[in-house]
Amino acid sequence: MRSVTFEKFGNPAEVLTLGERPLPDPGPGQIRVKLILSPIHNHDLSIISGTYGYRPPLPAVPGTEAVGRVDALGAGVAHLAVGQRVVAGGISAAWADYFLVEAGRAVPLPDSVADETAAQLIAMPVSAAFLLEDLDLARDQWMIQNAANGAVGKVVNLLAATQGIKVINLVRRDAGIAELAALGIGHAVSTENPDWRAQIATLTGGEPLIRGVDSLGGRAANDLLSVMAPNSVLMSFGAMSGEPMQIDVGQVIFKQAVIKGFWAAKRMETTPPAEVGRVIGELVRLAATGTLRLDAEASFDLADAAKAAALSAKPGRRGKVMLTA
Repeated sequence: MRSVTFEKFGNPAEVLTLGERPLPDPGPGQIRVKLILSPIHNHDLSIISGTYGYRPPLPAVPGTEAVGRVDALGAGVAHLAVGQRVVAGGISAAWADYFLVEAGRAVPLPDSVADETAAQLIAMPVSAAFLLEDLDLARDQWMIQNAANGAVGKVVNLLAATQGIKVINLVRRDAGIAELAALGIGHAVSTENPDWRAQIATLTGGEPLIRGVDSLGGRAANDLLSVMAPNSVLMSFGAMSGEPMQIDVGQVIFKQAVIKGFWAAKRMETTPPAEVGRVIGELVRLAATGTLRLDAEASFDLADAAKAAALSAKPGRRGKVMLTA
């Protein structure tokens, strides 16, 4: 079978190749899944470049989330059936014609959930749910986030609305405002406009922004903190800019601000499985009713993974870049 491989860490557009591997047989408690779609996440690119929180042994097959159809069952698996469509996150080696998954990680999906949404229903949405919980906001309090038109930003808005939490959504281009508006998401501000800080003050009516989520890194983190209230908390979620977080010391000292990091993998280690299952069940329900929709920018065959990675690294996308068999 075909699989995407990298034999050294580096620029994904340069180190990803297509190779052949034996068809894997599922062991006890596992299933084999035939790939339909797998999203290219920022953490996938970081793993390939060698800058993530861990480095897999090389050569490695990337891919940490995918939707597909069950192709074979390992011993002891009775709750799934061959041909059933499932999504799985927190996995490995998904960028292949077939991949193995622990059966307990596979989530069956109703037909009403589109493949594009299904493929990215676990990793980022579950992270967004626990991120919002860790922000510890009450009804009618304000938060701000950048990269608001990404998967995490969209889900944060959806879940925040159900809790009465108010969100300022920063995007890097004016077109992002219309993109969010099409999904019913408001309070969006583009940093392309020189008066974006004044726009935020108008939207909040001067009420304090007490929590922030930075997914970009670089100076974008400082931009968030510049409009946040004293004693606020800024959560570092990612570094899509590829740059180290740059914060003016005065912002931290004089505002007595707190900067924390959020890593879903660590969060999951302390979260009971029943709670994870509850969150996933709610996300599937929202996707099945059309309330939660996650679009794709484009899809590429596995043979074009390097091209897909190059596109995924570019700003201005309306959704994830996907790989398909």
